[in-house]
Amino acid sequence: MKKAVIVLPTYNERENILTLVPALFSIQKLLKNWHLSVLVVDDNSPDKTAGAVAVMQKKFPQLFLISGKKEGLGKAYQRGFAYALKEFSPDVLFEMDADWSHDPKKIPIFLQAIDNGSDMVIGSRYMKGGSIPQNWAWYRKIFSIMSNLFVRIGFMHLSQKEWTNGYRAIRSWVVEKNLPSMGLYNGYVFQIAFLDKTLKLGARISEIPVHFTDRNQGESKINAPQYVWHIIHYVLTHSSFIRYMLVGIVGFSIDFMIAYLFISFHVVSKVIANMISAEIAIISNFTWNNLWSFSHKRIKGTTLSFLKQFFVFNLIASGSILIQGGGLGLLLKLLGDRQLNIGIISIQSWIVYKIFIIAFIIIPYSYLLYNKVVWKKSNS
Repeated sequence: MKKAVIVLPTYNERENILTLVPALFSIQKLLKNWHLSVLVVDDNSPDKTAGAVAVMQKKFPQLFLISGKKEGLGKAYQRGFAYALKEFSPDVLFEMDADWSHDPKKIPIFLQAIDNGSDMVIGSRYMKGGSIPQNWAWYRKIFSIMSNLFVRIGFMHLSQKEWTNGYRAIRSWVVEKNLPSMGLYNGYVFQIAFLDKTLKLGARISEIPVHFTDRNQGESKINAPQYVWHIIHYVLTHSSFIRYMLVGIVGFSIDFMIAYLFISFHVVSKVIANMISAEIAIISNFTWNNLWSFSHKRIKGTTLSFLKQFFVFNLIASGSILIQGGGLGLLLKLLGDRQLNIGIISIQSWIVYKIFIIAFIIIPYSYLLYNKVVWKKSNS
């Protein structure tokens, strides 16, 4: 029989844990092929959460407890995962909140998704069928939705609808791969970092809809300003898409500077100067994207395979030029070529069209193809 361990980090959750633990073990009768254990990871709670768990262990032999100093959610999960892997050799580890925000009745659905081939299953509040509490204040709803959306866009994984919820089932091999590199991440940014690293492993990830419920007992541990800063910092320092954008800005600067110098000093004609500068910028972009933006799946192997991917990169870059030219011509024909007055600023319409095409078509198009075609996972 396969084994699943539910890891529950706790800090002052005595009242919640007294009802949640029996509810979790009541799910066992619904599972034919899975054996459940529950591991409470308590941060020396002043309300004696650990004492309550110790009493319940007499009734539930598959209830386990480890305690340690208060270091935050991420550290608690790391301690719990490491202990569970060593002591229980589980097939699957669950992340779950101890405050009844996550419905235990969803556990069989998580495990069914695992049985169907998923390596990680995430309870999503933002897919069809999922929800956040209706009684949340408007600013809390905006905070939750925008935080999740920022991460989705920042990593350009738009199909991944949920990044920040901590209701997850994860195969042990994924945890074993990620755990050594998770030491830097504490608090709630742990969830984002873990999912980011799991995606980079090429693991199969699925989502199931969940209704997030606000706690009835105890107090929330989220420090909102700190949480926002940690999210922004992690995305800006780990997103391949952000790095790709920065490399693109450097490439544009190189393209413009070389073309300007060649034309200013009459080295070659304007057309030839722009062709040379564009190719030098393409070489720069390819090199830095390979070394930095997509370093987790850097192109390796023979010189021939490297040149092959460079050729594909050139084709995609050429496609971007064609899309830009065709799109600009279409917008000029449909909307006209005129001077636009935006407040005190006057700007030619073709510049606005060009910015629109680059921002909403060229950047997503090229990033998607670079990520899926040039820097395929098989290259790493």
